[in-house]
Amino acid sequence: MHLMVTEKHNTAKRIASILAPKKPKQVRINGVDTYQWDNNVVMGLSGHIVSVDFPKEYNNWQKVESRELVNAKIITTSTQKKIVSALRKLGKEADHVSIATDYDREGELIGVEALRIIENVNKGVTADRIQYSTITKTEIEAAFSNPVTVDFNLAAAGESRQVIDLIWGAALTRYISITAGRLGNQFLSVGRVQTPTLALLVDREKERMAHVPKPYCEIFATLVDDIEFQAKHKAGRIWDKDEGRKIFDKLGDTAIVIKLKKDEKIDRPPIPFNTTEFIRAASRIGFTASNAMRIAENLYMEGFISYPRTDNTVYPDSIDLPELIQIIGKGPFRQYAEHLLKLPELKPTRGKKETTDHPPIMPASYVEKSKLKDDEWRVYELVVRRFFATFAGPAKWAVIQARFDISGEEFKARGASLLEEGWRWYYPYNKPDDMILPDLQVDQILVVKDKEFLEKETQPPSRYGQGRLIKVMEDLGLGTKSTRHEIISKLYARAYVHGNPLQPTKIAIGVIESLEKYADTITKPDMTAALEDDMDLIAEGTRTEEDVEDESRKMLNDVFNELVTNQEKITESLRTSMREDKIIGTCEKCASKLIIRRSKRGGRFIGCTGYPDCDFSLPLPKSGQIVVTDKLCEQHEMNHIKLITKGKRPWDLGCPYCNYLEWQKSLKDDEKKSEKSK
Repeated sequence: MHLMVTEKHNTAKRIASILAPKKPKQVRINGVDTYQWDNNVVMGLSGHIVSVDFPKEYNNWQKVESRELVNAKIITTSTQKKIVSALRKLGKEADHVSIATDYDREGELIGVEALRIIENVNKGVTADRIQYSTITKTEIEAAFSNPVTVDFNLAAAGESRQVIDLIWGAALTRYISITAGRLGNQFLSVGRVQTPTLALLVDREKERMAHVPKPYCEIFATLVDDIEFQAKHKAGRIWDKDEGRKIFDKLGDTAIVIKLKKDEKIDRPPIPFNTTEFIRAASRIGFTASNAMRIAENLYMEGFISYPRTDNTVYPDSIDLPELIQIIGKGPFRQYAEHLLKLPELKPTRGKKETTDHPPIMPASYVEKSKLKDDEWRVYELVVRRFFATFAGPAKWAVIQARFDISGEEFKARGASLLEEGWRWYYPYNKPDDMILPDLQVDQILVVKDKEFLEKETQPPSRYGQGRLIKVMEDLGLGTKSTRHEIISKLYARAYVHGNPLQPTKIAIGVIESLEKYADTITKPDMTAALEDDMDLIAEGTRTEEDVEDESRKMLNDVFNELVTNQEKITESLRTSMREDKIIGTCEKCASKLIIRRSKRGGRFIGCTGYPDCDFSLPLPKSGQIVVTDKLCEQHEMNHIKLITKGKRPWDLGCPYCNYLEWQKSLKDDEKKSEKSK
């Protein structure tokens, strides 16, 4: 029997429908659906079916010191018992196994995990590896006709990441949580990639908090010829307000054109999508990183786009690009495909990264809009349009730079209009607006219709949006194409950040400040990037898994030396930040601080630090992590709060007092309705 193992059930179902000459028979084995025909069986896993962990005796946080985890034994445990059981049953009967999981480091490990389980019950079984980038009939048939060998080095690189992340995450999370006295569901998470990423956000937030606004002024004039347009004083920001006012007061009602410069600007077409660029583009049209990847993975499993986890920005020579354009060019994309296919040469753009595992993210087949959900269609359309745009010519802009004299003061204006749409016709996202200037001539006199003197202040550096943060993480070697969006999701789930752009909470700032001061190795990207390089060497076969894991343990022991030396200072720093994180606002009865408290029964409420002299209190929802934002209710002088519950969207509760009053009003309204109905 030929057993084929895919990463997920949906993939198994689709691959079976492609390979089977007729509709395959669905057979349930130990509670797991498989697809069978002749002497062939396809079954899907559920991602990782085993995981690395510590033996049970290490689970007690109070009895086992955090540092003991650094050199603790690592065991493998089953996480999907039904799937493992089905795999064993089918594995015993198999003559040959084809591993058809996703082709990347994680997919290779998932496949090897399954192969080990099969080999434990069937020593003589043979195995090969099926590699593909799209789940289309053409590629799947070609991939199964040309199997390769299983890459155990690539799987070992994935396994070493699991082990290293477990040791670092578990040991440091336990140490910091116990040191801070924050246990249970409110533990303080620390991780090899998560913490340096959080440090980026906290450091940016501290820059913002330290920013001292500097006042300046700007002067604008509205000029009129055939059309109105705005010109700005050549100085731009004028730091001396008195000087700016003098300039403004002397301005007359006419402007003379003193200089004109006309030029053409070439707007180059974009490069093909890799994972990072796809997430950045998706974020610009309203998708979070995790949501964009979830939808892309669904589209991939349905055979509509290629594998969405890739670093590649160069289309492989093996792809028949004109044929693919023709396949995609139906329905709303027909006119775009026809234009491209009429070009004398189809020459796509190329990015700097060229890899051989997967192509850039690109369409694989055409699907009608009615067959997809709205958000799926938007992502699919984004991928198709980006693919088309990489073959198109540049966009061209007519650019005019004009200088004007108004009462001896020089003003400037810039105009730009699109001459040739080029690639922007195919890919209209984030298209700059035309800035139209009239047809001006040197020495021409214009009317000054209006003048503006604007007083402004310098702004702090902006926070990171998800797309931008993904790019910074890539540049610093933090995480991989497959994990960066997951790291961001973890920061939200741990209540370390909220909003987008990402804003760190007070406890996040406290954790990073403590670690940066007393154990800064954890917060820097250098160590994480070095370990990522080591894992690449494992995949290449030039370093062993054991060697890299031992080196990471030595690094972690050095970190613990720093932590233990400064334990008292870390404890005080963390607990101070946790106290500040509980402050909600000012009590309207006695002007003391209002903080989040727990009742004797474990419930939460907002109470006054003036208790027992002041008994002011407000109820809080029973579940969800509370995030205190910096948005203030002017009426009650309380910070707005959010509640984060796993698996649900954050609940923006707002001002707790306003929320309470609204709740009381609704109760009274319900009582009145009830009385009327009687």
